[in-house]
Amino acid sequence: MATLWLVGMMGAGKSTVGPLVAERLGRPFVDLDEVVAAAAGASIPDLFDAEGEAGFRRREAAALAQVAGSEAVVACGGGIVVDPENVAVLRRTGMVAWLAAPAPVLAQRVGDGGGRPLAGAGEAALQVLAASREAAYAGAAHCRIQTAGRSPEEVAEEVMRRWSESR
Repeated sequence: MATLWLVGMMGAGKSTVGPLVAERLGRPFVDLDEVVAAAAGASIPDLFDAEGEAGFRRREAAALAQVAGSEAVVACGGGIVVDPENVAVLRRTGMVAWLAAPAPVLAQRVGDGGGRPLAGAGEAALQVLAASREAAYAGAAHCRIQTAGRSPEEVAEEVMRRWSESR
């Protein structure tokens, strides 16, 4: 298992915890949304506006294939797990850690949702989105790590412990 994949809802802590874990492992950190945006030459909100969610998801799957199997710590977009083919790639090429937090915590972290096309209208929208993805996260993940009420360093330590146990 070469790649350490971080999945979870927006605001769960993937982009905050990922670099901490990558530094501890001596591996590069990759934000998959940044890979998508760089390849497209456009921001994620602009891609959603121009191509819709389906267009973005096609680009996301291509970026996933590009990164899969690398010796990296990768923060995935929140919806990566909705496509079973993506889940198969994630599980085949690395360990999948699901960073989870309840909707009120997600809403507080996401704020007004700037730059996050699916942030919706606050906590209620995040609760609905999280509920719609919960089974997909559970099916994709090798482990579930609660991030609410914990510092990024504490979460990173648990990710490291789970990674070590999986090796």
